[in-house]
Amino acid sequence: MLYYIVSSAYVIVCLLLLIVVLLQQGKGGDMANVFGGTSSQTAFGARTGPTVLSKATIVLAVLFALGAISLGILAQRGPGSVVGGTTAPKPVQAPASTPAAPAKPPAPQPKP
Repeated sequence: MLYYIVSSAYVIVCLLLLIVVLLQQGKGGDMANVFGGTSSQTAFGARTGPTVLSKATIVLAVLFALGAISLGILAQRGPGSVVGGTTAPKPVQAPASTPAAPAKPPAPQPKP
């Protein structure tokens, strides 16, 4: 049961991480930067402060990594049984009885 809860949460984290990464604005790396047409001396644009989306990316990336590790550990144990905690019924066995001894043959009757 825990395996399914963790895997569902992991899928939600993956989808949120995808959305947050796609919503972020680029660092200004257009074609002008390739040919040196920018005034910034850094390779990937000017450094700005962390935004809400970049903080959310960090949090979701950590949750992604922890989720992958926990799913790996839970998968080694197996997802468990649907009827976990119950024992299987014992098979019904026929009573062990010895076969009946054959009856004595009737004594021969004397002929009159």
